[in-house]
This record gives sequence, C-alpha cells and structure tokens, in this order.
Amino acid sequence: MGVSCQLLLPGAEEDSEALEVVLAGESPTAYVQRVTQLKLDAAVARLKQRGLPSAPVLCSDTTVALARRIYGKPDGAVDAERMLDELAGTTHRVLTAVAVQHGRKRQKALSVSRVTFAPMSRAQIRAYVASGEPLGKAGAYAIQGRVAMFIRHISGSHSGIMGLPLHETAQLLRAAGLKI
Repeated sequence: MGVSCQLLLPGAEEDSEALEVVLAGESPTAYVQRVTQLKLDAAVARLKQRGLPSAPVLCSDTTVALARRIYGKPDGAVDAERMLDELAGTTHRVLTAVAVQHGRKRQKALSVSRVTFAPMSRAQIRAYVASGEPLGKAGAYAIQGRVAMFIRHISGSHSGIMGLPLHETAQLLRAAGLKI
C-alpha cells in the first residue's frame, strides 16, 4: 500500500498471548473484535511509554470458526491435526478484525470470509502438520502455503484470510488521514 510503518512489538514484560484467551460463551465475532481492541490498547500505550511521536496505530487479529467454535493457534502438532481433521471437508469462516487509532479517534472493521476445504486423509493432515506450517496459525493453516491444494472455494478476502484484509485496512488508514 506504500505505507511505511514501524512495529510496536510487546516488551519482554508483556504477556501478549494472554490477550487471546477465549471468554466463556464468547462468539467468534465478539472474540476477534475484543482481542483486536485489547491489542490496540496495548500498542497505543507502548507508543506513549516509548515516547514515540503521534502516528496512526494499526492492530488486527484473525480467528477461524466452525459454527460458534473458535479455532485459535494450535497448542502443538496433535492439536493442529485435530483442528484440520475437524475442518477438512467443511466450510468455515475466517474473521479478521482491524482497528486503527490516531490520536483519540479509533475506527474498526471486520472482514468475514468463508473457506471450503476438500476432504483430507489422515496421512495428508499428518504430512501438512509435519511441515511445521500450521503451528502458530489460527485454525492450524496458512492459506498462502501448502494447504492451498486442499482449498476448494474461498468467498471473501484472500488477504483477510492471511491476516490483514487490505481493502478494509486501506479504508481505515485513509480515514486516519494517510494518503494511500
């Protein structure tokens, strides 16, 4: 998009993974929006604490959902295999919330896409998990990687499925005053 940016990574004292805990009864939409807002709160605080000049701050979060069940990052290979086994042969949603704050003005957007997986055999799932690609990824897959050979259909934003919906992000950044 032609926007220069700097990362506002969490400090060693911050437990950024704690922000991603799912609350009891929380819907996938409420979850991804809440986590994005918490990430933005933390990033805006970092900007101030580090004495950096005022600038738009952007955060996002992505989750995978089958019905009301949230599929976050797998805890390991066994968990990744379980997730992929449950998602194989189904259509699920990928929700990515984006939020931008500049000064006191905060705006947000939500991208919802649908992904249909072809059926996958146990051997195919194990081979994919063994590649290491699913670890650290919501729903245990990276749409831009090897799993694409099992994707039958996508409806929505490909970049949103990867984790940052560019259309919505560009709209928010323009609203924050950036010339893109």
